[in-house]
Order: sequence, then structure tokens, then C-alpha cells
Amino acid sequence: MISKKQFEEIKEKVLGYLAQANIAVTKEEIDLIEVADFGLNDIYNNGLQLLEYVNTSRVCAKELVMLPGQTCPEHRHPPFGDYRGKEETFRCRYGKVHLFVEGEATTHPQAQPPEKGKKYFTVQHEIILHPGDQYTIPVDTLHWFKAGENGAVITEFSTTSYDDYDIFTNPEIKRIPVVE
Repeated sequence: MISKKQFEEIKEKVLGYLAQANIAVTKEEIDLIEVADFGLNDIYNNGLQLLEYVNTSRVCAKELVMLPGQTCPEHRHPPFGDYRGKEETFRCRYGKVHLFVEGEATTHPQAQPPEKGKKYFTVQHEIILHPGDQYTIPVDTLHWFKAGENGAVITEFSTTSYDDYDIFTNPEIKRIPVVE
């Protein structure tokens, strides 16, 4: 859980990163910014800020904003019922993103997972995204990502998003944020 004060402070930082990435947002969109600490109470290490533009039965588009060194914990987007699972493309708009996916482990990765919960970061194939780079994550693929030293802004294009169904490697994670 994060405090209302911390939520507002981080939201202001998010607006600064969006401005640095030359991404304009409306007043209504500002009110939709989500600050997720994943229930770990360690927002500056394990956290993510999101702005969802659209999420229909066919497509989803979001901005993911990360503070310097902030990590989104390892997870996957599985199929369920008639839903085939979420396929997502990350396009870096600002900063640097260290994306880790399934595959052969990178011998000398440039980024490391946070110490808290380190054992829950199991995939070690590192892909580095700079502004203009993008990568598509297939359905039901374990992945986690970390911002570089200057933070990061990532535009996500995907199939429909069902955040409640994301499966995190760390069983302590609560995907939906709680603000005091």
C-alpha cells in the first residue's frame, strides 16, 4: 500500500517523464494514472506507473513510466477461457529499458533484479531498448523489466489486457494497487 502523499509525488514525477518524452496527456488522462507497488511496499525498486489509453475487446494501448532503477516484477499473461493470452509490444520512448524474457541467459547482463524478492526473477535473457527500439513479447511468456539510470517511458501496444489474470512468479504480489 502507498500513501496518498506518495501517490501524488510519484504522479508528478510521471508527468515530468511524459513531458521529457514529448507525450501530451489530457487532464482526464492525468486522473487515470496508476501507481502500482504490487503490494510489496517497495515502490522505488519494485513498481510501475501506467496510463491506459484504450482497452477494448481487440486492442490495448498504454504508457508505462518507470523511475530510475525501478523494476516491474516477473510475470506472464496467460490464456484463459476463450482468451488466447496477451501479446504485447514495448516501444521505448525515453530512457533505457532492460527487458528480460525467456531464452538463453545473457552472460553479463547490464541490469540486475532488486535484492528484495530476487529469487522470483527467473528469466535472464536481456534485451536492451533505447528510444525508438521495440520488442514483441509473445503470449504467456515470462518477462520482467527494469528502467535505466534516467528512468524510462515505454509505449505498450497489445491485445486486450486483463491485469487481474496476470500471473506473477512472486506469490506475494498483488497486481491491483491500493492507495491509503
